[in-house]
Amino acid sequence: MSFGAAAASRIAGKVILITGASAGIGYQTAKDFAAAAKGDLKLVLNARRLDKLTTLKEELLKEYPSLKVHIGVLDVSKFETIKPYIESLPADFKEVDVLVNNAGKALGLERIGDIDPEDVKTMFDTNVIGMVEITQLVLKGMKERNRGDIVQLGSVAGREAYPGGGIYCATKSALRFFTTALRKELINTRIRVMEIEPGNVETEFSMVRFKGDAEKAASVYTGTEPLYAEDISELIVFNCTRKPNTVIAETLVFATNQASPFHIYRGSLDEK
Repeated sequence: MSFGAAAASRIAGKVILITGASAGIGYQTAKDFAAAAKGDLKLVLNARRLDKLTTLKEELLKEYPSLKVHIGVLDVSKFETIKPYIESLPADFKEVDVLVNNAGKALGLERIGDIDPEDVKTMFDTNVIGMVEITQLVLKGMKERNRGDIVQLGSVAGREAYPGGGIYCATKSALRFFTTALRKELINTRIRVMEIEPGNVETEFSMVRFKGDAEKAASVYTGTEPLYAEDISELIVFNCTRKPNTVIAETLVFATNQASPFHIYRGSLDEK
């Protein structure tokens, strides 16, 4: 996507922290922010896989030599590691202007009664507890400076539950209400709170959900034209480059063959 001069000026020099940046939406969001700012930016990128982050950093710096990039390992499901991580950020990266809470996961499609308790814990720890912790820590500085953007990666699953999604849907619903409350609490500040709620996006998400079963993961997208990481990352960058008086509070986005978690057309969209 091509971003204009106005977009570049609105994020020039900002510090942008993206969780889960090693793949998928987080990975692409880092690239799109760098492109929008034409390299005049500071990126704080974290995830569980340092090798993937290292590759991303190399790609970014090759294209934008003026870009500043700090990478580090962070598993947001490990609550106790989040505060030390934030406190250890180098001085140039401490004042976070944009927080993108992208890290999240779904595990399995088991019905309630058959769900592994460890999967329950991991989904809540990642999608809710970790997200809340990093938001609270970053928000302190945003309140002191009276500026900042918080971008939440929600899901249509936070609006409408589906069989097999009892825990994942519950976590995304929790994220949605946390986000709504946060936006209302910050109404008298210059801090913007935005939620992106995608439908079916083809990333590593399904491979994680089905614990490496490639056949099951591929079946999610069979016969469809899903969204891709860049479709969501473009929206994130667009939202964060609006004028300061503009908050795109919620963005529900589907591929053209989807209308809800249940309504997915599997066939040619050229059919009359």
